[in-house]
Order: sequence, then C-alpha cells, then structure tokens
Amino acid sequence: MPRSGSGRHRRWWWIGGGALLVAAVIAGLVFQPWLLFVDVRVEDEIPAAATPVASAPVASEPAAEPVDVVTPEPPAGPVDLLTGSLISHEHETSGQVRVIENPDGSRQLALVGLQTTNGPDVHVWLSAGPVVEGRDGWFTAAGYDHIDLGPIKGNLGDQLYDIPADADLSVFRSVDLWCVQFGVSFGAAALA
Repeated sequence: MPRSGSGRHRRWWWIGGGALLVAAVIAGLVFQPWLLFVDVRVEDEIPAAATPVASAPVASEPAAEPVDVVTPEPPAGPVDLLTGSLISHEHETSGQVRVIENPDGSRQLALVGLQTTNGPDVHVWLSAGPVVEGRDGWFTAAGYDHIDLGPIKGNLGDQLYDIPADADLSVFRSVDLWCVQFGVSFGAAALA
C-alpha cells in the first residue's frame, strides 16, 4: 500500500531547501561577506606639502626710513589646507587625512596609511556633519549635506580624490568613509 504522506513530505523538503538556498544567495549578494576577507591595497603617489614662505615682520612703530614691503611668494608645491586623523565607527579604521591645494589651485583629498575593512558600496564623503565617536557616530553623516568624492579605491594604503572646485571647505569640515548600501560610517575624520 503506497504512503501518500511521504511524497508530500519529500516535496516540502525540496521546496523548503530551495527557498533556503534562494535566501542564502540573496543574502550573499546583499551583504557580500567575502569582502571581509579580501584586502585591496592602493598606493597613489601623495604629494609632499611645501612649507609656506614666511612673511617679513611688520614694525609696530613708523620707521624713519621707507621700508620695502615684502610680499610672500606662493609656495612652489602643494600645501596642506586641512588635516585630520580617522577614527573607527562601524569598522576598525585608522589613517591620516589631508586636504591638499596644488599650485594650480586644484584641491585633493588624501587618505594616507588607510586601514579599514573592505565592504560593499563604501564611498568617500566630505561632510558638513560633526565627527562623533562611538556608536552614535556610525549614522551621524546621513543627516548632513555631503559631497561624494566617489567609491573608495581600496581598504588599505594611500589614496587621492579630486575635490570639486566649488566645494566650500569652511562648510565641509569632516571626511566619512560611508557605506551607502547600509547607511553607516566605517570611519571618519574631523578636518582642522
């Protein structure tokens, strides 16, 4: 006598197993856990900052003889406008940040000695938000204006990103390594 129940159970096992397999594939595509085990090192050439030329001291009393006014010459090479140190947010993150002005007036953001975890859809943001330590800082940048400088080139090493000419650095005073997919900061640096 055939068992009608065993055929149904087998079919439900196949349906359940197939559903679990589909869910695992979808979760893998969304979370991309393999990125935690893949490092991407970038070694962009970061320009060395020139030392600005000091101007001549100004006399506090009028001089008996005319004094030649010395106008300082602009530095011959790139100059650091702002710097900062990365702190960890959702992922362990360290390194230095420099905003560099080149002799032609263009500006670049340099990530120097970056160390963080690889992740899906991480971008480099100039942010108008403050840098907040701890878990509260993980989500802070989402509530403020930002300039997206593009996807992070790698999770290790030295990297350069062009800053748009119209970016107001008096407003955008922090850098966030922002995971767009999950709306969370991997790490951030206040610029001073």
